[in-house]
Amino acid sequence: MTSLVGTGVLLRFNLRRDRVMIPVWVAVNALMVLSMPNTLKGLYGTEAERTDLLHQVATNSSFRSLIGPVFGDSLGALTAWRVGVYAGALAAVTGLLVVVRHTRDEEESGRQELIASAAVGRRASLTAALGAAAVANAVLALLITAGLAGQGTAGALAFGLGIAGVGAVFATMAAIVAQFTQSARLARGLTAAILGAAFVLRAAGDSTTDDGSSVLTWLSPLGWLENLRPYAHERWWVLLLFAAAVLIQGAVAYALAGRRDVGMSFMPTRPGPAVGRLGTAAALAWRLQRGSVLGWSIGFFLAGVVYGGLTEGAADLVGDNKNAREIFERMGGHSGLTDAFLASMVGMLGLVAALYVVGSVLRLHGEETSGRAEPVLANAVGRLRWAAGHLVIAFGGALLIMLLAGLGFAVGYGKEAGPILAACLVQVAGVWVVGGLAVMLHGIAPRGATAAWGVAGAVLLIGWVGPALDAPRAVLDLSPFGHLPKLPGGAMQWQPVLILLGLAAVLVAGGLAGLRRRDLTT
Repeated sequence: MTSLVGTGVLLRFNLRRDRVMIPVWVAVNALMVLSMPNTLKGLYGTEAERTDLLHQVATNSSFRSLIGPVFGDSLGALTAWRVGVYAGALAAVTGLLVVVRHTRDEEESGRQELIASAAVGRRASLTAALGAAAVANAVLALLITAGLAGQGTAGALAFGLGIAGVGAVFATMAAIVAQFTQSARLARGLTAAILGAAFVLRAAGDSTTDDGSSVLTWLSPLGWLENLRPYAHERWWVLLLFAAAVLIQGAVAYALAGRRDVGMSFMPTRPGPAVGRLGTAAALAWRLQRGSVLGWSIGFFLAGVVYGGLTEGAADLVGDNKNAREIFERMGGHSGLTDAFLASMVGMLGLVAALYVVGSVLRLHGEETSGRAEPVLANAVGRLRWAAGHLVIAFGGALLIMLLAGLGFAVGYGKEAGPILAACLVQVAGVWVVGGLAVMLHGIAPRGATAAWGVAGAVLLIGWVGPALDAPRAVLDLSPFGHLPKLPGGAMQWQPVLILLGLAAVLVAGGLAGLRRRDLTT
């Protein structure tokens, strides 16, 4: 029996399990990219406007560090500049989530041991996991290439392959990290930290040069994507860097997979104390989620500092461009440009916080389906008490990270902190509604609980792309964030905030009632 026997069956099984997650992540990424040419055409329709944009980016190191340098004035080149870094990062997140889900997650739950007892090769599970990530990357590359072909076939192909290449690099990186940790949560966190380091390296390099030539930029796969230069005399040889990284990392992952037992790792978890120190279900929930809360808190604070520091330069970048000003006003309200920029950035962080609350709520689902909840509930712990520990961290953590984001904005902007903190806290109502939907799905329809990721992705897409496309009000109102007051700069409206908070409470109550009445999922 070879080490790859059963790979095809496992790959089909993985794709079936991810029939919701992969299409949602790929669709959000593709729509974000494909919506950009029309948006940019409306913003910079004349050659003079595009020339002025190139000059502003070349002389504004803060915006280069955030988005990257721009290498051409065509719509295709501007699209690659505007969304390239973020599309690559989103592809990387998709890859690492898929690979960890089908490797370390399976071993941690004990399902991999059952699979390995059948006629399945030693490296079949790893190959199937990488195959599922490859399918996601291939579909994404195909959609981007086909969608941007009207701007130029060569540039569209380069851009699609580059984004897929970033996804493949971090998929194989996750495959390596999964060999070293016994916890899927830690594997995801470490790979995400490597992605964050790649973003920081690229940002530091781009802040010092306007042509992507910094050594720091070349140390990051996100830097390789921008140096591929789609629609600006493509550097096809850069694709060899992606191929080499994938092959080397894949080989390392395969070598490591053959040198350990199922369920074990090269960095085993240290044994706990002889006498347990966790006396309550809430303490256990905090122990399980404290790393996630800490990571999100640091990330949101730093994001606030960065966006706050960019606020003064926002007016210079927009200049007299009426269309760009209108987009900021649709996202941030009809106030001054500075307040509109702050409101739009605060709104974006609120949308991202929805991803945190969904992941934290679904920790309940992971504990239940893995069988770890049963021993806890077999003691004198009721279901509502067990769930409450995780939900306090999920909803309280959302409040915490938005508060820290507001403090970061205040530090970066250097102006009065009160209005910015209020703007960030208002976003919590929308975040809690998304979290309430996740609780409802877990409590009433546990098999479809992961659809909460689709809800969060749809909300993110509406909030990010909708204003740029001047989407109808009816579409924007599908998102709870579309009903929030635009702060700072706008008038505070308590009615929609209180309604959303009430809706979140109803959803949570309905989900907990369903959890209390149904059987546990195994």
